Amino acid sequence: ALPGVLGLIALCIVFGIMSDVFLTPGNFANLLTQAASVTVIAMGLVFVLLLGEIDLSAGYASGVCGAVLVILITNHGAPWWIALIVSILVGALLGYTIGTLVSRLGIPSFVVTLAAFLMFQGLLLLLAGEGGTIRIEDPTILAVQNNNLSPTLSWILFLAVSAIYVLIGLAKINSRRKAGLKSELKKLWAIKTAALLALGAGAVYALNLERSNNPDLVSLKGTPYIVPVILVLLVAGTFVLGRTAYGRHIYAVGGNAEAARRAGINVKNIRTSAFVICSSFAAIAGMLFASRQNSISPTTGGSSTLLYAVGAAVIGGTSLFGGKGKMRDAVLGGLVVAVIDNGMGLLGYAAGIKFIVTGIVLLISAGVDAISRRGASSN
Repeated sequence: ALPGVLGLIALCIVFGIMSDVFLTPGNFANLLTQAASVTVIAMGLVFVLLLGEIDLSAGYASGVCGAVLVILITNHGAPWWIALIVSILVGALLGYTIGTLVSRLGIPSFVVTLAAFLMFQGLLLLLAGEGGTIRIEDPTILAVQNNNLSPTLSWILFLAVSAIYVLIGLAKINSRRKAGLKSELKKLWAIKTAALLALGAGAVYALNLERSNNPDLVSLKGTPYIVPVILVLLVAGTFVLGRTAYGRHIYAVGGNAEAARRAGINVKNIRTSAFVICSSFAAIAGMLFASRQNSISPTTGGSSTLLYAVGAAVIGGTSLFGGKGKMRDAVLGGLVVAVIDNGMGLLGYAAGIKFIVTGIVLLISAGVDAISRRGASSN
C-alpha cells in the first residue's frame, strides 16, 4: 500500500498548492462523500480480484439494486431498512448467478460479467421507466450522504476507533511473540500508529470546523455519516479476510487454485461466494448513489463508475493477478481516485484530462505490481 499512500500525499500537496479551495474543510468533506460509492464497490471487487477474476457488472449492479431500493420505498411505502435488505438480497442473487456461471460452467469471468454489464444496464432502463429518474425522499437514506455527526460525537467516534485499533495492534504483536512467530517491532508499530492517529485527529478537527457559507441559516459541522458506514464495512471485510478460515481460503484459491483444491478447499464455492459478496457491496453502493443524488437514473453506476472502482482497488495495492490485497486498498485507492477527480475539477480541467491522468496512475500501479511479482518469482 506504500505507493498508494505516497501517491495520495503527493496529490494532496500538489492540488493544495495549485488550488486555494482544495484543502478547505468543505472540500475535504465533499471528497469523503464523493469517494464513498466507488470505494464500496471497490471493497466488493477486492474479493473477486483476490481470486484473479474480474467483475465488469458491479457498477450497473449497484444501479439495479439502488433502483429496487428506491422503488420499494417510493412506490410501495416499504420501510427503508426492509428495502435495503431486499436490495442487498437482490445483489446477492445477481452475484450468485454470475458466480455459478463462472465456477460451475467454466465461462471466463470477463465474458460473463461483460454480458451481465449489458443486461443490468437494460434492466436498469426498464426499472427507471419512461421518466428516466426515480426520486427518493426518505430522510434516513438521504441522511447517509448528506448529514453529519455532531462535533462531540465525531470526537467520541475517533477516540473509540483509536482505542480499538491500538488494543488490536498490541494484542496481535503479543500473540505472535507468545507463539514464537516473527512480529513487527513495537517501536516501528508505535511510530506508524502515532502517525495514523495524528492524521485521524487532524481530519476530525478539520471536519468539525464550520463549512457553511451562511452558518446563521445552516450550520455544517462534524464528520459525515458516510465515514462510520465505510468504517463498519472496512472492519467487517478486514475481519473476514484476515481472521477467518474463509478469508484464508480466498487467498489460497487466488494464489494457486489447484493447490487449494488438493488441500481440500471447495474452489467452486469460494469463487461463487466472492461474486455474491461483490454484488452485495454493489447493492450498498446503490443506496449511497441514491442518497447522494436524491434519485436513481438509467446512468447510475454506469459511465466511469466501474473503471474507477477497479482502478481504486488496484491503485490501493490489490493485485490483478490474484492472491494479494486487503480491504484497506479499496479505501486508499478510492481516495486517490476522488482526489484526482476533485482536484482537477477545481483547476478547471476537462473530463478527458481527468481520465488520462487516472489511467496513467492506474497503469503505474499495475506496473509496480507486475514488477514486484516478477522480482518475487525470480527469488
